Amino acid sequence: MTHAVPVHPLVSPWGRFGLYSFFIDAPEPAVVDTGIASSPAEGMIPALEAIGRRIEDVRWILLTHGHIDHVGGAYALWELTGRRAQVVIHEADAPMLRSRRAHVEEYLAGRGRYLGDPEGEAKVTAAAQAVISGEMEPTLLLKGGETLSLGGGVTVSAHSIPGHTPGSVAYVVDGQRSVFVGDSVQVHGAANGFPGYTDPAAYRTGLEYLRDEIRPQRLYLGHPYRRADGTPYGVELDAAQAREAIDQSLAAEGRVAEAACRCLEADLEETDSPYSPFARAAEELGYTGDPTLEPSPFFTSMHGYRTHPDQNPHRTVLGDAPQPPEELHTHD
Repeated sequence: MTHAVPVHPLVSPWGRFGLYSFFIDAPEPAVVDTGIASSPAEGMIPALEAIGRRIEDVRWILLTHGHIDHVGGAYALWELTGRRAQVVIHEADAPMLRSRRAHVEEYLAGRGRYLGDPEGEAKVTAAAQAVISGEMEPTLLLKGGETLSLGGGVTVSAHSIPGHTPGSVAYVVDGQRSVFVGDSVQVHGAANGFPGYTDPAAYRTGLEYLRDEIRPQRLYLGHPYRRADGTPYGVELDAAQAREAIDQSLAAEGRVAEAACRCLEADLEETDSPYSPFARAAEELGYTGDPTLEPSPFFTSMHGYRTHPDQNPHRTVLGDAPQPPEELHTHD
């Protein structure tokens, strides 16, 4: 590759979020992440037309992970390419592309256990039906370590960086270290003001790998994640900003881990707090956001520390394995 490959952000709205996909302008063009069902038609087509490109020419659909706002538009985009694009996802997150129900099961197994919403399952089911354009089998399943050829000597390497989800992937345009990480660099969180990950130790390891091994020259984020003072980064970061965002992500995870561990050591209690049974951690961190707003990163991350205690590098001694919610201590 002798010339830098241009990258263009493709933005589409969704409620209080902006959904970000990225167009890699290679001989075999690629789109990284797909937003929701409406995103290809409402966001991508006009954005591509504005730069003189056609959605029909996209040949690669690269999914950084399986969350609804990243894979929801995959089937619709694949259809718009005449079903010619190759759809790529890590094998661990592939169920989220194959099945709407997998999103509901993820909710029930994790954050749904704490939100106490009797309509939660129905709400997530309805959301999956509305914003996932179709269930589909991926063309290519990743394990990590693969190299994809986008023609003309342009290659993209895939790196497994689990943590935010089990199948999170960083895609790197080789030779220029343009790196697409989806939601794997959470900094201090996005709209909900809290970093979200399902496996804290894997998340930390992935951040260290990005910092020490990949060393992005350009880092492309899935959302405008926020600094400690609440100001957002953009979604396109230069090398210095990328290093800062990764370092801040590591620091934030460290603080959350210490609070979560102290909360677990003290035994979990059900209270009237909206942060129950992790109210102690929320208070220690000064977190005052609404934990009921989906995707509820507060409960996602707290559940991660609870279910992966032996993998937590900040862990001291948590005693016996954590009890399921129905056996938590109650507070009168």
